Amino acid sequence: MQLRQALQAALAQLSDEHVPSPQLAAELLLMHVLGRDRCYLYTHPEAELSPDAAERYFGLIRERATGKPTQYITGHQEFWGLDFEVTPDVLIPRPETEHLVEAVLELAGSAGRGSAGVPAAPRGAGLRIVDVGTGSGCIALALASELPRATIFGVDVSRAALAVAARNAARLGMTERVKWVEGDLLASLVGAGDRDRSDRAQFDFVVSNPPYVARDELDRVQREVREFEPRLAWGGLERGDEIYRRLIPQAFAALQPGGYLVVEIGYNAAERVRALLGSEWTSVEVRPDLAGIPRVVVARKAGARG
Repeated sequence: MQLRQALQAALAQLSDEHVPSPQLAAELLLMHVLGRDRCYLYTHPEAELSPDAAERYFGLIRERATGKPTQYITGHQEFWGLDFEVTPDVLIPRPETEHLVEAVLELAGSAGRGSAGVPAAPRGAGLRIVDVGTGSGCIALALASELPRATIFGVDVSRAALAVAARNAARLGMTERVKWVEGDLLASLVGAGDRDRSDRAQFDFVVSNPPYVARDELDRVQREVREFEPRLAWGGLERGDEIYRRLIPQAFAALQPGGYLVVEIGYNAAERVRALLGSEWTSVEVRPDLAGIPRVVVARKAGARG
């Protein structure tokens, strides 16, 4: 069987099963089996697929037809130009989440100690950043790749997720760049409820892509997410804002005066998250993604360091 024929057959099967983006899935799985890039598929359409490779390929196509995400089948997903291992223990990194990374880098690069409270230092020197609910480690490691002199922590309640994050750090040559901490939000770093403990304030940025899907929104969630990605990481919560209600006061305790909270939100959560930020938070901003959907909330802890 030629590559062209294999792709056509796979596309037809995935289309019949109403798999989203069937062409992309067919290509990625064939690239995975062959160990080749997309250019090879289309410059060698008449190349023969061996019987063993064809059997493996169509086995993966059948697996994808069940709804299992392509990324869990191949074990990989790109984020911020980096290749991440992904398993069913972690949420699959989304392009939209790169807006979190962009926001932190912008704030870290433009703020000065006397103005926004974050030291203006080359390549993140002196900055302390914590990624809450780190999962695969994609946010923490993307920031580490851009800010090699920053001190970065990745926190997750899931030990299995932290194992994936640690493997990603090793694969990317950043084992010493991020410290992985097992814990529920920031409780293990600042103590739950220690809102007024100034001695615990230690970070310049708290960044998070927390679970935010409410129970009454489950029918809007793609089958691939609902049936295969860990619900602990994406939601199914009673209201959808429970994590923000817990994270915001903990972030206040963890941040230096003038530090920033940067969180991803669901498409309809902007006003609810805004309402949870009290008067001690300033410079509150909601940033849209490329589709114009509110995606990131940025808030600055009032005050400035002396």
